[in-house]
Amino acid sequence: MAQHIDVLIVGAGQAGLSMSHCLASAGIEHVVIERGEVGERWRSERWKSLRLLTPNWMTRLPGHRYAGNDPDGFMRRGELVRLLETYGSSFAAPVQAQTRVLDVSRVGAAYHVRTDRGDWIARAVVVATGACDRPVVPAIAADLPKGVEQIVPERYCRPHDLPAGGVLVVGASATGVQLADEIHRTGRPVTVAAGRHVRVPRSYRGRDIMAWLDACGFLDERRSPEDSSDRVNRQPSLQLIGHPDHRSLDLPRLAARGVRVIGRALAVNGASVAIAPDLPQQTASAENRRRKLLARIDAYVAEAGIDAPHDPAAWAQPHDVGYGLTRLDLRATGIRTVIWATGYRRTYPWLNVPVLDEAGEIRNAGGVTPVPGLFALGLPFMRRRSSTFIDGVGRDAEELVVDIARHLNPRSEKAA
Repeated sequence: MAQHIDVLIVGAGQAGLSMSHCLASAGIEHVVIERGEVGERWRSERWKSLRLLTPNWMTRLPGHRYAGNDPDGFMRRGELVRLLETYGSSFAAPVQAQTRVLDVSRVGAAYHVRTDRGDWIARAVVVATGACDRPVVPAIAADLPKGVEQIVPERYCRPHDLPAGGVLVVGASATGVQLADEIHRTGRPVTVAAGRHVRVPRSYRGRDIMAWLDACGFLDERRSPEDSSDRVNRQPSLQLIGHPDHRSLDLPRLAARGVRVIGRALAVNGASVAIAPDLPQQTASAENRRRKLLARIDAYVAEAGIDAPHDPAAWAQPHDVGYGLTRLDLRATGIRTVIWATGYRRTYPWLNVPVLDEAGEIRNAGGVTPVPGLFALGLPFMRRRSSTFIDGVGRDAEELVVDIARHLNPRSEKAA
């Protein structure tokens, strides 16, 4: 017999737990279904040395603020898992772990949620499975020679687990540059195939770049109704690394250390990879975006009257980073491994509700889908630019709970 609940949340990461905290604070009965344990993706789908890109003080969740002795440090993935466990325990989050959702269907005004540990009837469902669901692997991967090992970031653990030889990292956003840096530091030859990217300094004018982006309102910018899901999902993440020494990491720095930087991988023919010739344009665009961002921070500093030293080094024009290749011969360069750091997509094979668009993404406006009672949380730029950040997803949850409460009790609003 199915159990009845007001709200069922799918996923017990930072999004699901934030939603749970907000629902609990509002007195709304709910359950959180998790296929593994709390923070499962951080446990099992992240590489060993990973640290957050945001400083510890930005691990703000509903009802939680960082209170440790290293606010400007960067948490390791294990530390974040422990934080999420402690956070969930602090308000007795009703998590049903080791439970896989098999089907979500609408029945009348409610939802029938079938799992491998029993069924639920919920008046509302929140899909909180996160933005980093399935790694994107381009179609050209199928044309690579059989002797070349192919992996995605969720399967990467550490450099020594890779086959001997050179490594091609395809993608130059945060994940791509971090993996390229880590692997190159072990002495392996590394090549990065770079497309569109965003280059920013780790620190600027005496503060962490995230402190400025938070203060000047950049991270809190709202999504425009005109922004399509496709455009939002194609936005690259910042080229950053969360390291104890607060060092910056970008393509010019990688190139200066001997990493080969080339253009986008277009096609594969045997052991030959066709390379796009637009790397100079991509790096110029990245520099333009960087300067616009720094100028915005400068304007905020001036307007707020903040005493922050100027940082001329951050404005210095970088040296050319690219090799003028149009083809990369994998055999001749000794490349034995290709890492596809080409982003993520979302898949919902269990969601049998008509809310997916042509790309398989959930159609929504700030997490409210066109189907009454079905909500989403933790998607890219869902309500604001920081929607996929730990800090941003919590603020989205605090706003989304109002929509959920309105759905559960529409009469209260009419009476008001």
